[in-house]
Amino acid sequence: MGFPILSIITFTPAIGALIILFFPKEKVNLIRRFAIAVSLIPLALSAYLWFAYNQTEGGMQFVERHIWIPAINVWYHVGVDGISVPMVFLTSLLSTLGYFYSAYTIHERVKEYYFLFLLLQTGMYGVFVALDFVLFYVFWEVGLVPMYLLIGVWGGANREYAAIKFFLYTLAGSVFMLLAILGIYFTTGSFDILKAAEVHPFADNFTLASLAFWAFFVAFAIKVPSFPFHTWLPDAHTEAPTAGSVILAGILLKLGCYGLLRIVLPIFPEPFRFYAPIVAALGLISIVYGAFVCMAQWDLKRLIAYSSVAHMGYVVLGIAAAAASLNFNHPAFKESAAIALNGATMQMFNHGIITGGLFFLVGMIYERAHTRDLKVFGGLGAKLPYYYGVVMVTGLASLGLPGLAGFWGEFLVFRGAFHIIPYITAFGVLGVVATAGYILWKVVQFMFLGPFNQEKWGHLTDMEAFEKVTMWPLLLFMVGLGFYPAPLLNIINTATTALMGKL
Repeated sequence: MGFPILSIITFTPAIGALIILFFPKEKVNLIRRFAIAVSLIPLALSAYLWFAYNQTEGGMQFVERHIWIPAINVWYHVGVDGISVPMVFLTSLLSTLGYFYSAYTIHERVKEYYFLFLLLQTGMYGVFVALDFVLFYVFWEVGLVPMYLLIGVWGGANREYAAIKFFLYTLAGSVFMLLAILGIYFTTGSFDILKAAEVHPFADNFTLASLAFWAFFVAFAIKVPSFPFHTWLPDAHTEAPTAGSVILAGILLKLGCYGLLRIVLPIFPEPFRFYAPIVAALGLISIVYGAFVCMAQWDLKRLIAYSSVAHMGYVVLGIAAAAASLNFNHPAFKESAAIALNGATMQMFNHGIITGGLFFLVGMIYERAHTRDLKVFGGLGAKLPYYYGVVMVTGLASLGLPGLAGFWGEFLVFRGAFHIIPYITAFGVLGVVATAGYILWKVVQFMFLGPFNQEKWGHLTDMEAFEKVTMWPLLLFMVGLGFYPAPLLNIINTATTALMGKL
């Protein structure tokens, strides 16, 4: 067995969290520096993982497999492929930036804050690397309580309501998932995710297969969140602390999308093929509805929250198109399906970078103005030129401007899905138009253009050094992947083409 890089990446934050428990709570600067230092270890290893992954060979790599609970055949089985490697790196990057930003903005119960954040990081890693259903489920649940407490303790005025709503929605989905996992185990005698993808449990009973499909789908759709399971998201985002919103939008939403890619599509291709029009319609509604609801928002943070519903709709649409391609026995449809899956996975990564950046930017203006009401701003472009420039780049990336990272995911989803489900996909273009509308009209015009209220906002200052450092890595990815998406696309393509080749 080789170097257990995935175990080290996964459990380093948890070990760091346990060590923090022994720190005196008064040593806040020591706790902050220690948490940031701990997060740099999985960040470095995640970057190495990306470069070390053998794209020629493809498949699951860096695999670790040890018996965990022999009595019921549960294994500690982890590995990564071209879909999970970028997600592991994204988790590392946003977590490190979240710890760094929080060092300047979180001043109450710092010890507990970093303890929970580090535990949450381990839970997120575990979902992306787990190849055993029990292990997957345990890590899925590990992240639930820390995020509940991060919202409930360090959130805004309605934090208790938002935290409970988040917890109940996610827990309800988890119950459905657990029932489906047990059904797979009783059918196959194993909790192995890869084995289940090979044997397709309930293949001889479409009714049971459909029930298992919908159980998994509802659990993951709540997390995505896809319409109509999205209503917990705006409240959770609005009330969460800034770094909590970044992690929620940047990574936790991707756990649901990842579940659709890792579990639902490969294990239940026949039910997914049959129900693909319904799933695609839900993705389309998320795109259009989410974008138009953003047009009606005046709370900047709530606007960005609803934009996540729209942007995750592209991911659901791309995955549904891949499932719908199974209705056509022609290589061209397989190719389009792989393109749609490439776009969906790129959208997951790019949305994490872009929307994570937007939530950082919302936090920055709120720290100064103590309001997120877009109607009270105006003319800030002249007063905060650096902040204006960063918001413009990030906002344009969010609306999918060519040359920035947000373009490629949406473009590839449309390219792949239009060949397979043209009518549903065509309506999705409305979401692109609406996105441009709310970014340029609501965010840019109301915040940065027009007359400036010197009496009210004359005290505002431009971005500080730590805020610039927080945004620089995200801007680098937005611009770099916008001009040259190949490093991300190539590694994703190794997994998506292999997935479609097996269906």
